[in-house]
Amino acid sequence: MNLSGVLFFPVTPFDADGTLAEQVLAEHVRQGMEHGPGGVFVACGTGEFSALSESEHARAVRVAAEVVGGRVPLFAGAGGPLGAALNQARAAREAGADGLLLMPPYLAQGPGHGFEAYVRAVAEVLPVIVYQRGSVVLEPEAVVALAGVPGVIGLKDGLGDIDRMQRTVLAVREVYPDFLFFNGLPTAELTMPAYRGIGVELYSSAVFAFAPEIALAYLNGDERLLTEFYAPLVRLRGKVPGYPVALVKAGVRLRGLDVGAVRPPLVEVTGEHLEELEALIKTGLERAAS
Repeated sequence: MNLSGVLFFPVTPFDADGTLAEQVLAEHVRQGMEHGPGGVFVACGTGEFSALSESEHARAVRVAAEVVGGRVPLFAGAGGPLGAALNQARAAREAGADGLLLMPPYLAQGPGHGFEAYVRAVAEVLPVIVYQRGSVVLEPEAVVALAGVPGVIGLKDGLGDIDRMQRTVLAVREVYPDFLFFNGLPTAELTMPAYRGIGVELYSSAVFAFAPEIALAYLNGDERLLTEFYAPLVRLRGKVPGYPVALVKAGVRLRGLDVGAVRPPLVEVTGEHLEELEALIKTGLERAAS
């Protein structure tokens, strides 16, 4: 599957009463598509996957599929209990998604071959990118085994263990050279120099959701943005748990699209931090335009 450039992870908009705002989501995805993302990942972490009902998840994927219209690959989040993951996968397939970003299963943990069976079941429905984060911490040989499962096409790393990832990339590419690897850390641009050093070029850009101009300027080689925008953004992100999502949603609102609030247990950005974010966006846009 051809994935390149900046990968767009839309937020999931909610109305004032907390219901899914489908028209706002359509507009959010439409605006993002104008900037040429290499792929769209809807109802994933930035899209508050863990806060969506199965019905809301299915509707969000359908809306995104209608807007994307097959122009770039469309992935949907899936995961949690196996039954829920399979329902999400089938709904995504029916909506026209090309693949899934598979989140860790819910709480219960088994041995490696148990996780492989979980992944295999979901990958029978749609191609899967496995998300390594939380309870899913994989040794290189486990990733080699997963890469051999029909339908498993990639690994997204949300741990940031560069030593582990280097060994994993080397082991997998020796057997499966076309297997995809992604930097999946929050605000991934800040760590991309390290990931590129071990051969990982793909990354998820949360910034693209609210400031695609900045994300594209960085992709095109303006590494001054690392010190002037991304590093301060990461410091702000670390001040409150849940800010990797809440800041993105606040950023979308600051850019003029009312996508509503985050759902609990996430909390809204404070007034002081919102002012910091607004100033950072202004600085990043000025740098991107220069």
